[in-house]
Amino acid sequence: MSMQSSNEGPFSTRNIVLSGVLLAVALVLSLTGLGYFPVPNIAQQATIMHVPAIVGAVLGGPVVGLIVNLVFAFDSYTRFVAAFQWPNAIAPILTLFVSRLSIGVVAWLVYKALKGINEILALSAAGAAGALANTAFVLGFAIAFGVLTIDVLPAVTPQVIFEAVLGAIVTVAVVAAYKRLTVGRGGSSV
Repeated sequence: MSMQSSNEGPFSTRNIVLSGVLLAVALVLSLTGLGYFPVPNIAQQATIMHVPAIVGAVLGGPVVGLIVNLVFAFDSYTRFVAAFQWPNAIAPILTLFVSRLSIGVVAWLVYKALKGINEILALSAAGAAGALANTAFVLGFAIAFGVLTIDVLPAVTPQVIFEAVLGAIVTVAVVAAYKRLTVGRGGSSV
């Protein structure tokens, strides 16, 4: 019978510290408003609030991504619940809260699938996929509940692309620095 050391698993000392640091980053982004910036769309804002969860998922796994993203989920719910007409009590919970929790899990799955091919590709794809999961689930639920119509898609497409590209760039930059990757002509090394 083997016991896990404090350096293994989703609740390792490393992952607890990583979660704490990224939770602090997410809280700063949320409480200062730095995680949101104005854009001319239905929500009037674009966000980088998904990035700490993506970084957490890539570095610590899906549980870390999920824990870190609780800040974004709570913040999103409180920030936008009054901005729309909801058909029932469950609609804003699924649209604004639960949908956000998918970000870290999707990012981790993409990273895990691609990291054996190329680390930089895996990080880029994880960052973009996490951002796209955020938008796809939020808009998907909002459209399914009749809160928004499919007509909003052309208006939000530039924001979706921007957030996916930004998610990819920041994820690569932060994780590469953390892992001390060398990014250059020769690819990457760990």
